[in-house]
This record gives sequence, structure tokens and C-alpha cells, in this order.
Amino acid sequence: MPIISSFKKLRLKFPGTKDLLFKDLSISFEKGEKVLLLGPSGCGKSTLLQALSGLIPNSVDVPIKFESSIHPESWGFVFQDPDTQFCMPYADEEIAFVLENLNVPREQMPKRIDELLSLVGLDLKDHHSRINTFSGGMKQRLAIASVLALDPEVLFFDEPTAMLDPEGTKMIWETVKDISTDKTVIIVEHKIEHVIDFIDRIIVFDAAGTIIADGNPESVFISCRNEFLKNGIWFPGVWDQYRAPSSISSKPDFQLKKEVFLKNFISFRHKETKIKIKHAEAKSGDWIAVAGKNGAGKSTLLLSLIQLLKTDGTYQVNGRNIRRNKDISSEAGFVFQNPELQFVANTVFEELALTFRQKHDEQETIEKKVTELLMLFNLSGKKSLHPYQLSMGQKRRLSVATALAQNPAILLLDEPTFGQDSKNTFALLELLESYRKSGHIIIMATHDKHIIEHFATKIWDVIDGEVMVNNKKIEEEMAISAEASHAYSI
Repeated sequence: MPIISSFKKLRLKFPGTKDLLFKDLSISFEKGEKVLLLGPSGCGKSTLLQALSGLIPNSVDVPIKFESSIHPESWGFVFQDPDTQFCMPYADEEIAFVLENLNVPREQMPKRIDELLSLVGLDLKDHHSRINTFSGGMKQRLAIASVLALDPEVLFFDEPTAMLDPEGTKMIWETVKDISTDKTVIIVEHKIEHVIDFIDRIIVFDAAGTIIADGNPESVFISCRNEFLKNGIWFPGVWDQYRAPSSISSKPDFQLKKEVFLKNFISFRHKETKIKIKHAEAKSGDWIAVAGKNGAGKSTLLLSLIQLLKTDGTYQVNGRNIRRNKDISSEAGFVFQNPELQFVANTVFEELALTFRQKHDEQETIEKKVTELLMLFNLSGKKSLHPYQLSMGQKRRLSVATALAQNPAILLLDEPTFGQDSKNTFALLELLESYRKSGHIIIMATHDKHIIEHFATKIWDVIDGEVMVNNKKIEEEMAISAEASHAYSI
């Protein structure tokens, strides 16, 4: 089969970094191949996709050298962050923009738009809906629809289902499988259980961006088991091997006494009632998983708890009424679904230092505290970079680190584990578990059933605009023995 995309002796270096991301990397893809790229967070998988498509350096100016390259003539790219993909403010206009460039007659567009939205399961009452009102998962579906509209020869997917619920994830990959029989598909994806029966080749990278395995899925998973564990790469059964710490079922030794009380609480967004809570409570040591389908209102609920959206009803923290952001900002830390929304500094170091500077800490103390956080979140080598230069997984870790720097009694997190490799995922979860056990309250929006099973103490299900409280009990048998527990360091 002909080669459709390749590099020979690729070298790439981001401004402000000392080391090459790729050093003499040679890689090629044949027409019709279905390839999965695996590797730890920050190893360069997303960057490689952009280079293979030609986005780097043609659209994104990054220093790059190679002996030879081949780029596909017809390709589509689904980005990790769907917001970076949109050109138009409305859903129908976004797809129409693609169809216009393909010279599709105007009278044929409505039917084609309807077909594409249906194909990705984006059910809209009005196709002319503003994209900025969509949930992250809805945005991802729209981004995929706009790329499928191109009917390209090569599809580049950079974690296209990261923010989708399990049902949506399954649907998207089934759609991709149906429409890509004769296409080349190159994928970066952590939810490998959904693509394992679809791909015919896996390429595995280590943290330095060096290929450590390249072959069919069965042989790679068998021969590279130790490398997967060492590098924190997702593989089938990794959650079966990992278990939550045995101490998860023990009684927390509370250092804090905090409680949140909600009654007849209603969130408003864009003049529409989105979320209703008849009664809900959270107390010290609670880890509450906020679950629900894409668009159900999980992010809306978190935004209303931090009082960035208008609310009605009773909302109390330790008996004190919460009416505005100032009332809750000293008590709660917030981690946005899109980490870039909370970055305000020009370097990773200064992003973390900001909280301590606001407390008027001495410079020596600031240096010490920031260094500790950088080590804890595996960001030590990134301290001089701009936060936007980090990989998505690294951005997520930075966003959580900035929230924890405030040592809030209540931690609100919106999908904090997407884009993470397994090692960093487990390390982050264990860190949050220790935070919970010290008496803090964790309220986390997540689609990950494993997190809900192994870590959550309560579940708030968002169903049809109402939060249903499920006081989940953590059974003794869910915990593994102390001898079998893992000690992951971020």
C-alpha cells in the first residue's frame, strides 16, 4: 500500500525548552491503516499528529527539521480541545462553513447538516444554537461532525471523546468505524477499550518521544506490559490491576469540619432553568461524584456552586448563606473543564506562585512551596514554560495544582482526569483521596465509572435537569489489602 503520511529523521523543539521533543524520529503510515498512538502525558503525541497533517509548521510556527516528509492531500483533524476548532458562533453555521468550502449547493445544506448532527448524536432543538452554550461533550460532537463533513482521505483524532459520556463515546467510535473503511485513521486516545477492535497497529512512545514498540495490538500489549506500567500508559485491564487504597473505607481523621447544605437550589444559565436540587448535603470527608450524560448540566452545577451563575434557593456553607462569589471564594477552589480558562500568568512557576504572593509570603517561602507543587504534579521541568505550551494532561495537572495551592475546604473539579496517562491519573486520585481524608470536601464532575466505583462516597446524578442524590456506601470489600495497594508518585 502507498505511504500517505511520513517523516524521516524528524526533529522538533518548542521555543523556551532545552531538549528536542523528537530526535531523528522516522515514522510512516500506509493508506487505509488504522493506527493508535500511545504514550505518557507530554510525550508529544498531539504534536506529532499536527506535524503529520502539516499543521506544524504550515499553520503553527514551531522549529522543525527533517530529511523528508509526506503529507496527505485530503485530511481532517479533531482537536483535543474543541473550542480551538470552531470558526463560527452557531452550530449550523460551523458545518455550513465546511460545506461552502466544498461547493455544496445551498439548498442541499440543511439536509446534510441534519444528517451530520444525527450521525454524531448531537440532538439540538434548534440547529441555529450558539456553540458557547454547549457542554464540552456537545462541542466535541460538533467538532467531529464538522470534520466528517469534509469526507477526508485521512482522519487525525486527538482524544476526540475525552469529554463524552460512555454512551456518547461508544456511539462516536461506532460512527467512525462505519465511515472510515477505506480511510487512514491515526488516533490518540486513552479510552482504548473503544478502539481496540478497530485498529490494526499500535505505536508506543516513551516520555522522551522515542518509539518503544510498533506492531499489531496483540503483540504490543503482550510484549510491552512492563513498559506500559513503567511509563504510565493506559492498557486493557489497567483498572483491574489498580485498586483504590485500602484506607478508602477507613474513617477519615478530620482536621476540618465543613458542610454544604442545598435546599430548593436552582441554577440559571442563559435565562433558562438548567439544574434543580430539592435537597443535598456534603460534609467533611465526602467525595461526591457528579454524574450524568453530556449536556445534563454537570458543569452548570459546579459553576453555580462557585457562584459564577445566578442561583435561587438556599445555599449554605457552615450555616452561612452563599449569595455571591465573594461569599464562597475563600472556602472553595475551582478547576474548570477547560484549564486554559483559569491561567493568568506567563509561566508555570508564576501561575503557582500567584496564590502565595497574594498571601504576602516571603520569596524564599514562595520558592519552596512552588517547587514542592511542581514536583508533586510532575511539572518540575516545565516551570519556565507558558501554561499554554503544556500538553493537555499537563495543563490539567497545573489547574488542579493552582486550586490546591489555596488549600480550600471545598474542591470543585470538572473532569480533572481527562488527557492524563494512567500513572498521573492514579497519583492525582490518591492525592485527592488524602485531601478528602483530612476533612476536605471534593465535588467532582466525571464520566469515569472507575473513579465513581473506587473513590466516590456519594453520587449526585443529574437527570432531566434535576440532581438525584445517591448516598453511596463504600463497602469494606471494595478496598484491597494494604500489601496490594500502590504508591504512585506524580
